[in-house]
Amino acid sequence: MEKSRKGFIPVMLTPFNDNGYIDFDALTKLTEIYLEAGASGLFANCLSSEMFELSDPERIQSIEHVIKVVNGAVPVVATGTFGGAIEKQADFVKRVNDTGTEAVILITSLLADENEADEVFNERVFSLLDKTEKIPVGFYECPVPYKRVLSPTQLKGFVETGRVIYHKDTCLDIEQVKEKIKLTEGYKFGLYDAYMAHAVDSLKAGSAGLSCIQGNYFPELIVWLCDNYDDDSQQSEVARVQQFLIDNMDVMHNVYPIVSKYFLQKRGLDISTFTRRKVGNFTTSITKEIETLYNNYGLLQDELDLKMALNY
Repeated sequence: MEKSRKGFIPVMLTPFNDNGYIDFDALTKLTEIYLEAGASGLFANCLSSEMFELSDPERIQSIEHVIKVVNGAVPVVATGTFGGAIEKQADFVKRVNDTGTEAVILITSLLADENEADEVFNERVFSLLDKTEKIPVGFYECPVPYKRVLSPTQLKGFVETGRVIYHKDTCLDIEQVKEKIKLTEGYKFGLYDAYMAHAVDSLKAGSAGLSCIQGNYFPELIVWLCDNYDDDSQQSEVARVQQFLIDNMDVMHNVYPIVSKYFLQKRGLDISTFTRRKVGNFTTSITKEIETLYNNYGLLQDELDLKMALNY
């Protein structure tokens, strides 16, 4: 995932049947939708995938399925650390790498406890790198079980090893994002921003692209933004899209990922709203909010003359 390419890396959902088992037919169709929309890569087995609610065999099986569907069209990254001793985490990193991923993602909050210092975290990262040979890795500042944000100097030190090629940033601070980009210039490395409130500023600052939950509602819109953020002739439209993302942020995060699965149903995908993750109740009022979002997105599509990915 080269830094020079502005791209969208969807944080993939895991479709389930109503009985709670993974719906691999729906996962195939969803993967195809991301590709048709123009995604430049995929992030499988992430928080949006309900990775903490999957067993190890299910994690591997779902990653392998996505990679098979993608068939080399774009790179796939996937989470490989789920806590425990570094030796145990290293073993699973190797298993994920064996599926054919471009990079194995390390969850920052699972490499040190919340009360442990950065020095402890750094030591464990370097130990994990030592135990995983030459496997390319990345970081995800996942908010669960708590959020551990890497400082710009920390990230620089890890990228300098040549092993870290990907970073999903959730610091929510555009100045930190800019500093991280500045300190990692010149390496085979890409910072993908998750925070859509400053999406345009992040792209203009030099981020490799965007990796956000909004892509599980309208992936083609995020691709459009990555393609047009610096087009002088499209700046009013770019501002319109940026504001649309800001205005609807709370709606899209409420009882997610149930709401995104419902939105995809509205788009025509045969996907259940079943989730293993306990995120709250999908109430009538929330349903109405998502239906309003769907209608408003239709209007925005018309304004942009934007074709919806429809591989159903």
